[in-house]
Amino acid sequence: MQISPLLKLTLVFTMCVILMGAYTRLSDAGLGCPDWPGCYGMLKVPTQTHELNQVQMAFPEHTVEPDKAWLEMIHRYIAGTLGLLIVYILFMSFRTQDAPKKLPSAIAILILFQAALGMWTVTMKLMPIVVMSHLIGGFTLISLLWILYLRTKPLRIPGGDPTAKKLAPLALISLAILVTQTILGGWTSSNYAALACTALPICEGDWVNNLNPLHAFNPLHKTEGSYEFGILDYSSRMTIHVAHRFGAIVTATILLWLAYRMLTLSRSSQLKRAAWTLISLVVIQVALGISNVVLHLPLGIAVSHNAGAALLLLTMVFINYALWRKA
Repeated sequence: MQISPLLKLTLVFTMCVILMGAYTRLSDAGLGCPDWPGCYGMLKVPTQTHELNQVQMAFPEHTVEPDKAWLEMIHRYIAGTLGLLIVYILFMSFRTQDAPKKLPSAIAILILFQAALGMWTVTMKLMPIVVMSHLIGGFTLISLLWILYLRTKPLRIPGGDPTAKKLAPLALISLAILVTQTILGGWTSSNYAALACTALPICEGDWVNNLNPLHAFNPLHKTEGSYEFGILDYSSRMTIHVAHRFGAIVTATILLWLAYRMLTLSRSSQLKRAAWTLISLVVIQVALGISNVVLHLPLGIAVSHNAGAALLLLTMVFINYALWRKA
């Protein structure tokens, strides 16, 4: 299947969509355009006088904020291009006799669902469960594209490294823990809980007696207005933040343990490189998380934290792919 260069391009676009989505969300521009798929009924941000007059008649309750609106529209342009690339990959897979069919089909279905989630993110005014699902959908999409790319590049490990393959169950558990932590991160971001705790290592004050998990993790909170900037009280946001911090400790520990075991048991250079990559990414991700707290969520570091999560996920997908595949 000669689509490896196309898959590389698609992976880059998917990462751009993830990072642009994070940048848009963290810039409070998620509702920069109150409709979908256009912006105030147009294919670009309205800036001309006659366009603004049309907006005033069609959306009298809104005021155009060009900076936020352009962020949202650029995100949509990149996502639209990604959708076209995935459609072309699906076309190429069915055109090529020995190419996989099920995985490209699943990816195409997922991109359609992602488009729906993008619409609901706007129409449901940043409802946390929708925003988090949209984020997780992006991570799932890049993971499936990565697996498809790996299938086009046969992985050659001399002898299959049977000693390292004993770590396959641990690798799968580690991946599940990482996915859970990623979901927690999405819930933290979508509920604007990233700065609910500003002290280290866990939280300030009597946080233990203020935990409110039933309210914090209820996905069906309702509001008559927008969910922008969050609707949960402090104790609920603090609970989400504390859960994410404990999750970070557990995740970092299990991933580092897996990397150590891979370094001691693996014979192949590919798996040893993957282990060192995993160690590096865990250290960087923990440092970015601490920096977000200490520096009060600077935009560049917050977006980099999202990138780190995506790269960790891709690394863990590769490790599981290598350990579980047949020699």
